[in-house]
Amino acid sequence: MSFANITTEQKQQVLSELSAIKADFATRGFFPGTSGNLSMRVGPYSPDEFFFAVTASGKDKSKSTPEDFLFVDQNGKPCESTTLKPSAETVIHNEIYRLTGCGAIFHIHSIFNGLVSELFWERRAVPVEGVELIKGLGIWEEEAVIDIPILSNFAEVPRIVPEISERLASRIPGILLRKHGIYAWGRDAFEAKRHLEAFEFLFEYVYRWQLLMNRK
Repeated sequence: MSFANITTEQKQQVLSELSAIKADFATRGFFPGTSGNLSMRVGPYSPDEFFFAVTASGKDKSKSTPEDFLFVDQNGKPCESTTLKPSAETVIHNEIYRLTGCGAIFHIHSIFNGLVSELFWERRAVPVEGVELIKGLGIWEEEAVIDIPILSNFAEVPRIVPEISERLASRIPGILLRKHGIYAWGRDAFEAKRHLEAFEFLFEYVYRWQLLMNRK
């Protein structure tokens, strides 16, 4: 199925959901200095062909304009004639979609996700044990123990992609870039948002717990 076969209604629905998420996250300070990016898949999926809307590069995400998003294909190339450029990190979205077939990916920057990424860098994962909000990631075992992968943060973004393939954990719907931010995904925008909020809670919990333990 080509992009031309995707209906206007399908595209408008995706843009509407992304705009609402962007506005919500902006009020929480998740996009400092135009950072962060959002995407949502549209139409059918196969690992070799898919399409998604993604935030345009360099935009103030506290504002809503007709130039906030553009549609790209599985290679990150625009599907329509446009002067907009996709986020520089679109290649990361490409790889996550290819590997997971998810419906939405949200990437934000926060103080706590940056701090824990450095705190546990040598371990290459953030350990979380028995915290209730693990259930927000769809993991329902009692006293569950998880490791949230931390990946290298290269200035040349395409260099990050091979690590995604190597480190992505099937039951953890997110990856954390060192001193950068969290990428969380889900079957749709609702689930991706829930996962991102759960990650952010867990990062703050783990960081504060480490501070408490170090004081003893």
